[in-house]
Amino acid sequence: MNQVSTADSVWSVRRVLAWAAEDLKRRGNDNARLDAELLLSRVLRIDRIGLIMQSERPLAPAELDRFRELFKRRRAGEPIAYLLGEREFYGLMLRVDARALIPRPDTERLVEVALERTRARSMLGAALDLCTGSGCVAIALSRARPTWSVTASDISADALAVARHNAHRTGAVYNLELLEGSLFAAVASRRFDLVTANPPYIPSGEIPGLPVDVRGFEPHLALDGGPDGLSLVREITTQASQHLTPGGLLALEIGADQGPAASAILEQHGFRAVEIALDLGGRARVVSGYGPL
Repeated sequence: MNQVSTADSVWSVRRVLAWAAEDLKRRGNDNARLDAELLLSRVLRIDRIGLIMQSERPLAPAELDRFRELFKRRRAGEPIAYLLGEREFYGLMLRVDARALIPRPDTERLVEVALERTRARSMLGAALDLCTGSGCVAIALSRARPTWSVTASDISADALAVARHNAHRTGAVYNLELLEGSLFAAVASRRFDLVTANPPYIPSGEIPGLPVDVRGFEPHLALDGGPDGLSLVREITTQASQHLTPGGLLALEIGADQGPAASAILEQHGFRAVEIALDLGGRARVVSGYGPL
């Protein structure tokens, strides 16, 4: 994208979008047009409908410079969510940056399962979200269950700073407690009616083969699940019974091919009515079960 020099080379909204989308598409970006529109919308401070309505509007030099800066970062693989600084999750707009994993739509299934399988206790209870990252699951639970107390923990102080910002941003701060520590260490001997987690579950050997926008920019601490991806699932399940009230629910996000192994882990530790929930793509996404009575 060269600097504008003549009337014939004016970079209009339409021209910038066409050029940027084609460039990203050639580089293998499956969301090339959408990414270009989102970045230009941010620069011009208008929505995507506005881009259509103002398609022949020329960009001022400062606007073109700002778009070029963001576009170069996207071309290099930086996730669009980090460039925009936010991502919607379960109807909530959350801040995101490189300190925490980007919330995915598939993780909304974890929230749904947790709420569905604890419906009998919906008026009053206590929940714990481990590996909370941006706080997306804990915040969704606290907003959906305002009469519950929700605790969230993470080993990363940086991730907790993002979660704390999101708790204030969404109004979840009133029934949400954020603690730093590894898994259950931060809550000592406390017990909960619900324990959720989206733990790292990518096998260590698969991380180098992940898309560049994941392996190159998102925190590896939130990705690496050990040799088979189930190290944290085993550790959480082993300790969970000591922190659940009688019959409390454990719900964990897992990888698409980990359903049978994860189910076996829960059953081996005495969890009952173990179920695998599928995501919108029909892939295994959440394993859950009730603890001992």
